[in-house]
Amino acid sequence: MFPYELFISLRYLKAKRKQVFISIITFISILGVMLGVMALIVVLAVMNGFQHEVKEKILGTNAHILLLRYGGGIEDYHGVMKKVEGVPGVHAAAPFIYSQVMLSSKGGVAGAVLRGIDPSCEGKVSSLPQNIKEGSINSLNRDVGGRLPGVILGRELAKNLGCFLDDPVTVISPLGDVTPLGMAPRVKRFRVTGIFESGMFDYDSTLAYISLSSAQRFLRIGDVATAIEIRVKDIYKARIVAERIERELGFPYKARDWMEMNKNLFSALRMEKRVMFILLSLIIGVAAFNIICTLIMVVMEKSRDIAILKSMGAKRLSIMKIFIFEGLIIGVVGTFLGSLLGLLIACNMEGISSFVERLFGFKILPGDVYYISQLPSRVDTLDVIIVICVAMGISLLATVYPAWKASSLDPAEALRYE
Repeated sequence: MFPYELFISLRYLKAKRKQVFISIITFISILGVMLGVMALIVVLAVMNGFQHEVKEKILGTNAHILLLRYGGGIEDYHGVMKKVEGVPGVHAAAPFIYSQVMLSSKGGVAGAVLRGIDPSCEGKVSSLPQNIKEGSINSLNRDVGGRLPGVILGRELAKNLGCFLDDPVTVISPLGDVTPLGMAPRVKRFRVTGIFESGMFDYDSTLAYISLSSAQRFLRIGDVATAIEIRVKDIYKARIVAERIERELGFPYKARDWMEMNKNLFSALRMEKRVMFILLSLIIGVAAFNIICTLIMVVMEKSRDIAILKSMGAKRLSIMKIFIFEGLIIGVVGTFLGSLLGLLIACNMEGISSFVERLFGFKILPGDVYYISQLPSRVDTLDVIIVICVAMGISLLATVYPAWKASSLDPAEALRYE
């Protein structure tokens, strides 16, 4: 039913009473390959999940493309938006104003990034309306009680300020007015009408949203927008769409896509994934040395059998096949078990991390340290295939020397003292 070389290699894997040590080393070799494959699949899944979550958080808060103008803000932003929305690949566009300010309340003081947005358009280019946990984005269009304009704060920023829904907040801009006594900061009171949570600590602790008209009045810049946010239909074609927009509008407009704005972050994530793959592949490499040691010991133990097989007419290639099959069986079993266990862990990472947090009482990913607060996992089929191929390739290479050594054995020398 199958080649005799495979039959003999399977028989050699079954240890006799005097070959228990070889059996133990064989088991250790299988265990080493299994642990290496499992670690690679789990770590690559976590790296993929982390990269995907960071990308989703960034693109949920920021637009896919930012359209800027050299030398200042965009005055005719309504006309520019119409031209941008006519470019192929563009889904929607919205104006916004950006400024560094300081927020003050009865509970504390904190620096923040103030963004003036158009509530009617913002939902088309970002996920801010979905991220608002208290209040709504439409509250920015009206004054609360007819007295104070509204502001939406990130949850962490609201905690730092010690304020809740409907609490007053003072916004202080360093770009103030010149007085006889020097530069006086510009101050205006707002009322908290919403609290959002994006899931990224950096955004939740620094962003504050007000309406576009309120920002224009507060900063006294007139009917001008700092930039235009653009959402595209395919995020991976954002760079191509950005080039189309630049050609359509010409100088002095500049379009920057999300990959360009976050190039360093995603490059670091890709590099980290490659380095982790190389380092964890060393575990499989160590297991490969165990396979080499196991096969060399089997060759020494089975030298009499090899000599008899050669005397019966077995060719050198057939002898090599016996030990190559034996090493591959170790690699296949270890790779299969490692893949199965790795996929099981990677697909249940959230449940495992929650169990660890409940059991040991500490958070695996503190939100104030990492970009995200939950341990993500995303299994990529291509990564799993690559890991399996690498494990099988290393296992195959580990069999070459012992198999060649076995095929080179001289039958006369092996049977001299028999």
